[in-house]
Amino acid sequence: MPIPQIRPLSLEAATLAALATLLIETVADGGSVSFMHPLSRDAAEAFWTKSLAAADRGERVVLGAFVAGELCGTVTLLLDGPPNQPHRGEIAKMMTARRSRGRGIGSALLAEAERLALANGRTLINLDTASEEGAAEFYERNGYIYAGEIPDFALKPHGGLTGTRIYWKRLGPAACL
Repeated sequence: MPIPQIRPLSLEAATLAALATLLIETVADGGSVSFMHPLSRDAAEAFWTKSLAAADRGERVVLGAFVAGELCGTVTLLLDGPPNQPHRGEIAKMMTARRSRGRGIGSALLAEAERLALANGRTLINLDTASEEGAAEFYERNGYIYAGEIPDFALKPHGGLTGTRIYWKRLGPAACL
């Protein structure tokens, strides 16, 4: 597979449609990304419309990975934190299309999110992933440190509870503000 082109996304009809399709596929496959199955196209598009509007305001960066012009993955870097945490960002909504998994797309997205975090003064990143069928091994391979687990944190897309595993990664020296 060719190296993906990774770029920040903005609210455009084609982008919105591709993101909605990816979110629906991820949820249908059991991905714990805050939604229940079946996820309607209207709900998926409403989520991404709101997320991309927040990106336009500088509250987050939504990245897309493209191969041959086709969206094959996304990740969101949350930047809009409380006043006492200007040094911290959060990774959210990491998704790779089923057909593109295992090809380095997720790692490339994560690396670009980390680069942008540093460029935005964030030296500490945190994230969470489902305890069951989550991406713990992926994050650990990419240098994230396991901090702990919260049991029964969320419903799985097809029902039943799962815990969440919390991870962090230092990107630069500790902030002394």
